[in-house]
Amino acid sequence: MPAVLGIDAAWTPTEPSGVALLVGGGDGGWRQAAVAPSYGSFIALARGIPVDWRERPAASRPDAAALLDAARSLAAVDVDVVAVDMPLSTLPLTARRRADAAVSRAFGARGASTHSPSAVRPGPLADSLRRGFGGRGYPLATEATGCGAAPALIEVYPHASLLALTGAPYRLPYKVSRSLRYHPGTTVRERVRRLRGEIASLLASLGGRIAGVDLTLPPAGEIPSLRALKRHEDALDALVCAWSAACYLQGEALPYGDRTAAIWVPRPGRDPAGRAGAA
Repeated sequence: MPAVLGIDAAWTPTEPSGVALLVGGGDGGWRQAAVAPSYGSFIALARGIPVDWRERPAASRPDAAALLDAARSLAAVDVDVVAVDMPLSTLPLTARRRADAAVSRAFGARGASTHSPSAVRPGPLADSLRRGFGGRGYPLATEATGCGAAPALIEVYPHASLLALTGAPYRLPYKVSRSLRYHPGTTVRERVRRLRGEIASLLASLGGRIAGVDLTLPPAGEIPSLRALKRHEDALDALVCAWSAACYLQGEALPYGDRTAAIWVPRPGRDPAGRAGAA
């Protein structure tokens, strides 16, 4: 039974990171095994402590060993692929990479250009994460790596993955940090309502590819602020990362980059089992 781990990794240790775990079945399908809005709450799930989505998730640095051990406890098998939304490279991160340029060329016209990494952000944090998983037997997959090679650590990009998942012509407007740009002149309450609707719609799209997607959103009127919605956004991105890992493991992803770094994007209109799907 395969298992994949998705991490929506914050670029600084002062912000929380969403984590999601999927397990595969004999029919080639996948189901959600766990999802959490932070490293600590995911590790706590393995100890039987449920996530309290009303609490603000705590920030921390990624601990590869603790995350893999928690995933094994939850899935009852070792993880095959770890997918991370963070710039990663076999070389120290100092500036924009060929991988960033390649994704921006491919998806920039659809609003999904990448941010530029630097030696400061995520810099040492990314290098530490790569070394941590590498030390546990998960080398970074680059353009030189065959799609589906495992165990592996892969870099993914949820905006591009969601374009492949939904077939949308432009990036989806679900990011809390961009809510005012999406909806100028609206109240905070109205932006909360609209972003909640976008997140719910994307969860429904994921539910068409992953069984048991369980990220219950409270009613818009019970979400006190945009910041309180951010934990659900991070968890959604973690699920997208995990779905991208499933696509990679089944040979249904493409690398954008070179032999030092690659961003893996699912092939459009496919599901993780390799069957043609509705985009």
